Amino acid sequence: MDFDRVLDEIGEFGKFQLTNYLLICLPVFFGAANSLSYVFTAGVPNYRCYVPNCDDPLDPNYDEPWVQHAVPGKVDSHGVFTPEQCQVYKAENETIKRITWEECPPERFSSESEECNRWVYDRSERTIVQDWSITCMDNHWKLSLVGTMHFLGIVSGSFIFGILADKYGRKIVFILSILFMSLTGIGQACAGDYITFLVFAFLNAVGTSGVYPLAFILGVEMVGKSKREMSGNVLNYFYALGEAAVGLVAWLSGSWVTVQLAVSAPPLLFALYYWIVPESVRWLLAKKHTHKAGRIIKRAAKINGVVLSESILATFDESDNELSDSKDGIMEETDKAPSQVAAMKEALKSKTLMIRFAILIYNWITNAFVYYGLSLNSTSLSGNKYLNYALVCLIEIPGYTLAWIAMNKVGRRWSLGVSLLLCGFTCILGGFIDADLTWAVVTLFLIGKLGITISFSVLYTYSAEMIPTVIRSGGVGALSTMARFGAMLAPFVPLLGLYVKPLPLILFGILSFFGGVTAFFFPETLRKKLPDTVEEAENLGKVATDIELQSSPFKQS
Repeated sequence: MDFDRVLDEIGEFGKFQLTNYLLICLPVFFGAANSLSYVFTAGVPNYRCYVPNCDDPLDPNYDEPWVQHAVPGKVDSHGVFTPEQCQVYKAENETIKRITWEECPPERFSSESEECNRWVYDRSERTIVQDWSITCMDNHWKLSLVGTMHFLGIVSGSFIFGILADKYGRKIVFILSILFMSLTGIGQACAGDYITFLVFAFLNAVGTSGVYPLAFILGVEMVGKSKREMSGNVLNYFYALGEAAVGLVAWLSGSWVTVQLAVSAPPLLFALYYWIVPESVRWLLAKKHTHKAGRIIKRAAKINGVVLSESILATFDESDNELSDSKDGIMEETDKAPSQVAAMKEALKSKTLMIRFAILIYNWITNAFVYYGLSLNSTSLSGNKYLNYALVCLIEIPGYTLAWIAMNKVGRRWSLGVSLLLCGFTCILGGFIDADLTWAVVTLFLIGKLGITISFSVLYTYSAEMIPTVIRSGGVGALSTMARFGAMLAPFVPLLGLYVKPLPLILFGILSFFGGVTAFFFPETLRKKLPDTVEEAENLGKVATDIELQSSPFKQS
């Protein structure tokens, strides 16, 4: 059965689809929040060395008027002093060391500094740094490792959930990934030591890895071809809001435990989706479960206020007559279902699909590397780090909107290529701008994030439209898995700036620029039927339709 033909009758995006689509968007909000909560749970708060005989031994305060004389540091252009985190000036002599000074005058300290073994933290923020004394450069790798373990968990889960969803169904695997994300996130908040926290951070990422891809697949497969780009982009609005919400909660609460519980506990309610959200009709049809698909389609038609044609109803009636409710009947249908392994083997033999897949892998890795690299570096911009983080997340909303418009007006290929070229250009230019021109650096930073957001949004929809139905979820899951290797490297890119300051942005720019060039080798998929077989996927690029020609900025005369 051609589900696109069924959608022409019941409506490409009626009340039934709208209700269920909004339901699958809600877990994406919390999935996004879980995916970047470590930015603040494992963030570096303001702290300095404890100064003996100056700081209150029971209740020391981070901001003291004498700190500038007692601790080395730097004064910025606005006159704000930032103390070093692990160095303190030595006392002038042993006699002064033994005297308690109420105001700690400059005469008390020499110009020679030494390392300290006790610290005073800014009370406005609590992260795992305070709880487990993860301080100074010797321990910074432990904080970076949290990000690495997160993306390692994403890598481990993405492909697994994709394969499971193709075999056992989108809905059940989607719900299981949400619940696993929730329970392990709560485990993170309850962790009593660093190792336990790290283990739960990995497991939480495994669960998180299945939420967005499966929600995306469910969304794309429930709507008509003219609504596919809309379904992908509205889903991304919820993702951006979820990311930004982490910064807001961290700003208001100041505690990493509160942040982790706020993003992990509420998703437990999504267990109710088992009785509310329907299975993907496309998956049911691909697996030859026509009778189950028929029940959902009839319910959708009723909710949408549509009367199905006799030809569609006849198809379901024939299916119901052929199938009994016995296990033998169900097994017979399952045996007739297309084999994932056979489809994969057929795809591997296709030179056309393998070339496309290789280019897709590069673009997914590049997009994840640049996207997360810019997001993680947002807290290093001057000003309020919570506000900067939220702005860099919220800039994604106009990015997704522009992606939505561009995919409809100029097609997927041009949208992907131009957005990557824009990101590449602004990142390279930003690397050479004088750092004192803060407004220019921030503006180019945000434009670069805008470009990579458009690109990533287009890439999700574009990839799903080029992969056959029977291996679509596994294919998108495999691409998402590869992307995480790029994301795993992103936390370490700032280290390059210690050697050559503009190098991180230049690296982002070069990779994005090359990705933009390779995007033009893809076929256009705008308003084309989703390929159900390998042969249909191959034929996407063989015939240039009128729509494809019209979607190009350079129309043929």
